[in-house]
Amino acid sequence: MAEPLLQQQEYLDVLTKTGEKTGVSKPRGNVHRDGDYHRAVHVWIFAESTQELLLQKRAPCKDSWPGLWDISSAGHISAGDSSLITAQRELHEELGVVLPKDAFELIFIFLEECVINDGKFINNEYSDVFLVTTLDPIPLEAFTLQDTEVSEVKYLSYEEYRSRLAKEDAEYVPYDVNKQYGLLFDIIRRRYKENTEARSLALQKQLQRYAPVSLTAELTGLTDADKEALVLLIKAAKIMDEIFYLQVWYSNPVLREWLKGHADVSQLDRLKWMYYLINKSPWSCLDENEAFLTTADSAIKLLPEATKPVTGWKGLEYKAAFPMLKPPGANFYPPDMDKMEFNLWKGSLKADQQQDAMSFFSVIKRHSQVNWDSCLYNNIFDGTNHSAGSSHDLYSIPYSEEYHSFLTRASELLHKAGDLVRSPSLKRLLHGKADAFLSNDYYDSDIAWMELDSELDVTIGPYETYEDALFGYKATFEAFIGVRDEKATAQLKLFGDNLQVLEQNLPMDDAYKSKDIIAAPIRVVQLLYNAGDVKGPQTIAFNLPNDERIVKDRGTAMVILKNVSEAKFEQILQPIADACITKEQHDLVDFESFFTHTICHECCHGIGPHTIILPDGRKSTVRLELQDLHSALEEAKADIVGLWALKFLIQKHLLPNSLTKSMYVSFLAGCFRSVRFGLEEAHGKGQALQFNWLLEKEAFILHPDETFAVNFDKVEEAVESLSWTILTIQAKGDKEGASLLLEKYCTMTQPLKVALRKLECIQVPVDIAPTFPAAQMLLE
Repeated sequence: MAEPLLQQQEYLDVLTKTGEKTGVSKPRGNVHRDGDYHRAVHVWIFAESTQELLLQKRAPCKDSWPGLWDISSAGHISAGDSSLITAQRELHEELGVVLPKDAFELIFIFLEECVINDGKFINNEYSDVFLVTTLDPIPLEAFTLQDTEVSEVKYLSYEEYRSRLAKEDAEYVPYDVNKQYGLLFDIIRRRYKENTEARSLALQKQLQRYAPVSLTAELTGLTDADKEALVLLIKAAKIMDEIFYLQVWYSNPVLREWLKGHADVSQLDRLKWMYYLINKSPWSCLDENEAFLTTADSAIKLLPEATKPVTGWKGLEYKAAFPMLKPPGANFYPPDMDKMEFNLWKGSLKADQQQDAMSFFSVIKRHSQVNWDSCLYNNIFDGTNHSAGSSHDLYSIPYSEEYHSFLTRASELLHKAGDLVRSPSLKRLLHGKADAFLSNDYYDSDIAWMELDSELDVTIGPYETYEDALFGYKATFEAFIGVRDEKATAQLKLFGDNLQVLEQNLPMDDAYKSKDIIAAPIRVVQLLYNAGDVKGPQTIAFNLPNDERIVKDRGTAMVILKNVSEAKFEQILQPIADACITKEQHDLVDFESFFTHTICHECCHGIGPHTIILPDGRKSTVRLELQDLHSALEEAKADIVGLWALKFLIQKHLLPNSLTKSMYVSFLAGCFRSVRFGLEEAHGKGQALQFNWLLEKEAFILHPDETFAVNFDKVEEAVESLSWTILTIQAKGDKEGASLLLEKYCTMTQPLKVALRKLECIQVPVDIAPTFPAAQMLLE
C-alpha cells in the first residue's frame, strides 16, 4: 500500500537564494516548511480582442490562498521536470486546455518571498511567467476544471485586474503591481497601445542603417551547363534559408510566412516584413538583439481540439509566440534548458555520446517534450509521465534526421548540379556535400571544399556557430555562391604560403606554437548569391571549416568576397573616415589597406591555438574550453593578430612599405564600423575589446575636436601586447581570463559613444543590404 503514496509525494528541486540548483530535492511540504527556494510556473491566458486576462478561483481546499482569484494556471516544477512541460501540463490538468509549446511566451521570471498561514507556509519561489495570447476569449463552458485546484474561472480586463491588485482587493491573491509583477501589465499595455505612426518611423530609422546595394558577378566565363547548375545551386541555397529560419527559433518559420502574407496590408506591415528580411528573426542584430516585433505581430494558429468542444465555436485561435529576449541557445536546445542541466547530462554519457552532444551537427531535445507533442497530435493524455524510465530527459539528434526533409531536397539538387558542372573539383564537392547532408559526416566534403579549384565557387552547409550563444557548439546552415576572381586570387598566394612562418613568430610562448601549420588556400570571389545565416551585417570574408579535426589535419581555406568589401568601403568606411579620422591622417584610409587586413584577418583564424593541452594534461580545443566566449575572442584575435602579421610581412619585404601607416588608420576607422554591429555580436564585441585596449595604451588618440588618430610611436607595441594576451588565454583554455578581459574592455566607452553619435547624426549606414539581380534573372 506504500507505493501509491510514494508516487503521490511531490518532490521539488531546492535552489540557492540566487536561483541555481543545489542538486538536492525535498518533498513539497518540507520545502514550504523550511522556506527553501524552489521553482514554479505561472501561465496567463490573454484575449486580444477584449484585452482580458483569464483568472481562476483557487479551490477551497488549497493550502495557500484558498478561495481567492489568481493566475490562469500555475504550479510547482517537480524535481527533474522542465519549465515549459510543467506549464503545458498545468494548463491541461487545471483547465483542460491542451496547447503546443509555440503558444507559450516566457515574459519574465518572478521571485516571490512571503510567509503566510501564521508562519507555517514559507514561499520562496522563482516562477517562470508565461503568456498565452489568444485571439478571443475561450468560452467558459470549454474549460474542464480540476475541482481539487480550481472552483471557477472568469475573464477580467487587464486594467481592471491591475486596479484590483493595486487596491489590495481581498478577493484576489496579492501581487505588488508596483514592483516586478507590474511587468505583466506593462508588457500588455506597450503591445496594444503603441502608436502606429511612431512605430513605422522607428522601423524606417532601423532600415535606413542598411545601405541597399546590388551585387552581381560576370558570368561570361561559364558554360551553359555551368549556368544550368547555377540555377540548381541557388535553389539549394534557398533551402539553407528554410533550415536557418528554423534553427533560430521554432516559431520563426511561421512568423516569416505570416509577415510575408500580410506585407501589403499597411505601410507598417510592409516595414515589419522588410526589416524582418534583413534580420531573419524578430530580433534586431544592430540593437543587441532587442525585439522589434512581439507575439502580437505573429501568426494566428487554430486548434479545434485544444479544449472540449462547444457548439458554434470553431476552436481556440492563438498567436505563435516568441520571447522578447533572444534565446541564447536558439532552437538548438530546449528553451528551458540551462548550462547546468546540459553539463550534468553530458557528464553521464559515454565519450562518443559526449561528442555527439557537443557536435557541430546535432540538436538537443527533451524526451518529455517529444512525448508531450506526440500526445498532443494524437490527442491522448492519460496523466502518465512518458519520460519515466529515462535517467535523463535530454538526448541528441543529428542534423541529418532533424532537418531530413530539407536536406533530402538539397541533396538531390546538389547531385544534379554535380552531374552538370565541368570542374572535377566542383563535382567532387557537390556530390560530397550532397552525401554529407544525409550521412551527417561532413569531413570529406569539407576537405573537398578546401581543395575547390573552380571558376564557380560554392560554399554550402552548416559552418558558423555564432547563433549558439549558450555554448558555441552548434553550426548554422549557410550558402555563398560566386564567381572566382582569378587575378585577385593569384595576387594573394603569399598569405597562405607564409602561415607557418607567421605561426612560429607569433607573440606568445614557443610552447604553445604549432609546428605543422598548413598553407591556407585563399580564393577571391565576386558574390552572386547568399542565403541561410547571412542575417544583419554582411560578412566580407570567411575562414573555414571550423571543425578542429580538419584544422589540425589540413588547416583552413579562405574566401574573400571582393564585391562585398568594395561596397562596404564605399558606402560605410569612407564616410566614417570623413567624420571620425583627423584631417592629417584622413587620406591614409584606403581600400587596399582595408582589403589586405580583411585577408590577413581570415588567415589568422588559421594560426594560433586551436587544439590545446590543458594544465592538467587533458587534450581539448579552445572552442570547447571558452564556450560562449570563444567567438568574440576569436574574432578579436584574428583582427589584432592580423595587424601584427601585416607589420611582420612588411618587415620581411613581402608587402609594400606604403601599408605601414595606412593599415593602422584604416583599422581605426574599421573599429567604428564593427562596433556599430552591437556588443551582443561577436565581431562587435571583439572590436570594442581592441579599440578600448589600444586607446588605454595611447595607441589611439581622441582629439578635442572629437576626431581620432593613430599614435604611430605606440601602436605597434600595443598591438603586440593585446595579441600576446589573447593568444595566451586561448592557449591555456582560460575561460576566467577570457571573461575578465571581455568584461573590462568590451564596453561602450565614452570615446566610442562620441564616434557613434557623430555617425548617427550624419546617418552613415551601419552595413549593407544586398540584392542579387543576376541570380534572380537566372531563376526566372
